[in-house]
Amino acid sequence: MSSSSSSFSSASSFPAAGAHALAAYGWDEDWEAAFAPYAERGLLPGRVIRVDRGSCDLVVTEEGVVRADTTYVTPHDPLRVICTGDWAAVDAPGGDPRYVRDYLPRRTSFVRSTSSKRSEGQILAANVDHAVIAVSLAAELDLGRVERFLALGWESGAQPVVVLTKADLVPDAASLAHLVQDVETAAPGVPVLAVSAAHGDGVDVLAAVVSGGTSVLLGQSGAGKSTLANALVGADVMDVQAVRDVDGKGRHTTTTRNLIPLPGGGVLIDTPGLRGVGLWDAGSGVGQVFAEIEELAEDCRFQDCAHVAEPGCAVLAALEDGSLHQRRLDSYRKLLRENQRIVAKTDARVRAEMRREWRRRGAEGKAAMEAKRGRLR
Repeated sequence: MSSSSSSFSSASSFPAAGAHALAAYGWDEDWEAAFAPYAERGLLPGRVIRVDRGSCDLVVTEEGVVRADTTYVTPHDPLRVICTGDWAAVDAPGGDPRYVRDYLPRRTSFVRSTSSKRSEGQILAANVDHAVIAVSLAAELDLGRVERFLALGWESGAQPVVVLTKADLVPDAASLAHLVQDVETAAPGVPVLAVSAAHGDGVDVLAAVVSGGTSVLLGQSGAGKSTLANALVGADVMDVQAVRDVDGKGRHTTTTRNLIPLPGGGVLIDTPGLRGVGLWDAGSGVGQVFAEIEELAEDCRFQDCAHVAEPGCAVLAALEDGSLHQRRLDSYRKLLRENQRIVAKTDARVRAEMRREWRRRGAEGKAAMEAKRGRLR
């Protein structure tokens, strides 16, 4: 396993610092106003470009990249630790070490559930405008996984974008068009781009989409994220490794989350490959991914319709007439159940409501069985 951190070890990877250096990283009047209380204390603003254990690298006005200690911004809550993309308040030069004293409230944040049994949330990136979801066409297309990423993307507050990488491996244009169409049905309201970073196809279109803001690059190992990042930057800033021939899976090339400036404007946060993509309180995100089902549900006879066997169910009617596919409904139900379990583990009120609902349905089922027995006697 090789690490890409060496590509970011000096300020030479970044534009020259100056009076307006932070503007290229998303600094604006609103951030400046929010930072005013820290400026009065003599602290300097900086954007976090990488976080290591106990320290982080930041772009700071007039200094370029500086190293700072994160002791004061590493609470026990994993959702409140400082992360790549945060705007931080850092000590002025002179102290050894220099400390990050605080960070500004986040406008958006991409959060997933960890794989631990404690069901903790993990923040992957902060203050993101676009969530770029890389999906490799070198492997069988998994629309359920795409929908899962999209739910987290919408929930973060960012605009999702699906990039089908390694498009050059698809044998013909017609097959590629069908794959794009399949993803578009699973991603309503989301741009879907077919890109070949190796050949440069579609890279200019993606660069135009992500220019001028902050984008986070997400996907499984082997999805071609590092190659895509290099294509967008126009230089080999990220190490790249081949996908394993034995199982088609990728190696973890990127080992940290790095913020990289783009030549056409904006910045890109590259992330390590994600083996698990657990939802984290993403109810509204799931609703946006399956907007057509949510719209159909508004016409159901009962407000609490579960879309299973209820009379007057508009969702089941759409399923029967073919306007809604069974795969979409199954995926919708699966993500809703998963999200409900995650929320229940972290919210006592929701747990209590779930228990009441289980008891109510249990009582209704028991009553129905007793009534059935009575009719059979």
